[in-house]
Formats: sequence, structure tokens, C-alpha cells
Amino acid sequence: MDISDLTPELLPYLGQAAYFELGMFENLAQAIRISPDLDAKEGLSVVAGRALAKHQGLVAEVRRRGGEPAEVMAPFAPALDDFRAKTMGADWHELLLTCYLAGGLLDDFFIRLSDGLPGDVGPRIAHLLGQGAGTDVLVTHLKAAIDGNPGLGSHLALWGRRLVGDTMLVARSAIPAAAPPVDGTTATAPPTATTPGEARIEPVFTELVAAHTRRMDGLGLTA
Repeated sequence: MDISDLTPELLPYLGQAAYFELGMFENLAQAIRISPDLDAKEGLSVVAGRALAKHQGLVAEVRRRGGEPAEVMAPFAPALDDFRAKTMGADWHELLLTCYLAGGLLDDFFIRLSDGLPGDVGPRIAHLLGQGAGTDVLVTHLKAAIDGNPGLGSHLALWGRRLVGDTMLVARSAIPAAAPPVDGTTATAPPTATTPGEARIEPVFTELVAAHTRRMDGLGLTA
């Protein structure tokens, strides 16, 4: 489905995506800090570097258009900071799962929205966000932990199911026509379509949830 006409204006799009990637970098930096061993720290540094590179690439696009990155990102900081606080997780494994699932879902979403960006910006952004180098490190550590502790798998499956609701709210907020009312509550499942904009983009959200489910399946978790 073509949703290019639902893409936000360029600078707001870049500001939200850039701040999200900065938040993912901060999450990964925290994961490095609390990693159980040096091998994990080294591997996660690759993933953190990739998130930082995405942020820097988006910021460069803002500056290319005469924008001030901090000003362009500022409107999105409160909601995304709240999202990070809700999805940080209680321990290292929950944090890794957040980085893998939420990071993957929102990268997919911003790539899809990039189709509506002007000129050659969309393909550049799609290429930048599509570089998922290092995420195999997250999968490796999560699978090893799950394989060694079946009870952890059940726990992380619940966490993954919670993550999809909160992450989909962030995706919806990027599209004014599909944005849900902000009431400070935590979602437990993707909201149903209630507006024309939401109805049009619902098939895209369905695809995003399907990709989320495949990531969960790949870890042996029940979505």
C-alpha cells in the first residue's frame, strides 16, 4: 500500500527518527555498561556504533537543510524519553530484547515512511536505516540465555508482547492522521483503527507486527 502522502514533513520526520536512534544508542550504551563479560561488551559496541551512525546520518540531513538538530528533535524528546523509560527493562536481557525488537520495528517503519520524502532523500534514509549491522550480536546473546534458561524464555516472551504495543504507539505518533490520543497509559496491544488515516495505514502496521513476530519466532519466543 502506498502511504507516501501520510509521511510527515521532512524536518519533523528527521527529528523524530534522529532522536529515536539517539535513544537506541543510549540504551545500547547502558547494555554495554551492565554486560556480564568483556565479550558481550565488545560485541554490543558494534551495535551501539551502528545506532550512533544512523543518528549522525539523520542529523547530517537536518543540517543539510539548514535546521538545528537539537531544535528539530526537541518536540519529540518528551514522548520518546517516556517510551524509553517504559521499555528500558528491569535487567540486561529485557534491555537487549528492547533494542532488538523495538529498534527493528521502528527502523522498518521509518524506512517505509521514507518513501514519501522529497527528492533523493528517501532512498538515502532507507539505505541508512536499513544497515542493521551488529544485530546478530543481540540475537546470539539472547538465544544463548534463553537456551540455558527455559524460564527466561517465558519471561522474555511476555516482555516482547508488551513491547509491541508501546512501540506501535510511537509509530502511530509519527503520522498525525493516525496518531492516538495521548493519555499517559501503557499499551498492551496495537490499538484498532478509528480514523481514515489509521485505516489506510493499518495494513502497514500489520506488516510491522508480522516482522516483529518473525523476530520473536527466531528467538524461540511466542509472540
